[in-house]
Amino acid sequence: MSKSAEFRKLLKENDYLYSTGVTGALDASIAEKVGLKFVYMSGYSTSLALLAKADLGFLSSTEMVSHASQIANATSLPVIADADDGFGNALTVMRTVESYEKAGVAGIHIEDQVAPKRCGHLAGKRVLPLDEAVGKFRAAISARQDPDFVIIARTDARDAEGGSLEEAVRRGRTYASLGADMVWSEFGNPDALNEFEEFARQVQQERPGIPLVFNYSSSLKWGTSENRITFRQLADMGYKVILVSMGCVHATMHANWEFMSDLKGNGEEAQFRLEDLVRGHPTEDHHAMGNIALYEKLTDDFVR
Repeated sequence: MSKSAEFRKLLKENDYLYSTGVTGALDASIAEKVGLKFVYMSGYSTSLALLAKADLGFLSSTEMVSHASQIANATSLPVIADADDGFGNALTVMRTVESYEKAGVAGIHIEDQVAPKRCGHLAGKRVLPLDEAVGKFRAAISARQDPDFVIIARTDARDAEGGSLEEAVRRGRTYASLGADMVWSEFGNPDALNEFEEFARQVQQERPGIPLVFNYSSSLKWGTSENRITFRQLADMGYKVILVSMGCVHATMHANWEFMSDLKGNGEEAQFRLEDLVRGHPTEDHHAMGNIALYEKLTDDFVR
């Protein structure tokens, strides 16, 4: 079974799926070890991990596909990857689909922004004219070789310059009617529960049962929201895939900052505290995390 077929099987067997955005291969390996069911390659997390730059379209398609391939090769889980705006026009999008499919991911999402794209939760986004966006999504769908390869159409129209919920709905319905496997709308306000519901209702009127994606990004600050909407509530609306898209990068940045600050101020004491912190934890042995036993066995079997 291909990873794409496996992801589709997961969608059928579960009321909803959730995962977090990973920064690279090690995160993907940890995701599998803790029991998550799929992996998400976050574009913003990739930009921070590779360049220490904001998600403003700095990374090329080659860099993104290479990163996706490393992640896919580090786990047996299906990987859904960010493909930004497809890196160009409709013809370029076709090559993007081909490249990601060869990289071994289960699917990608492509957004309808004008290049250079911006993170979905940054001001100043602009979206393509609808007919141009339609052409790109039609090209993406036609380009896949594996019919199970998942094409997710994302609209940023809600919070783009001059945007509105009505325009997001119009685009979501249109992309659903084209045959996109899933539809995703970015929302910039965690308290806009009625908008989440309305978008899902109208898109599923256009195509009953189409699964929707929800970005439960930490950019939305759920901890201070009046709603603190649950994954179950989102699933009941029709959002089958829920992404805590910036989870790993925030957790990693926090942990590294704390350790390095301690190291700067306290020298070797920081290492002692780190050893105490991880003692008995699954991540204590970095050799085990790197699957050293396998490679030692392979060395015994093949290296002379």
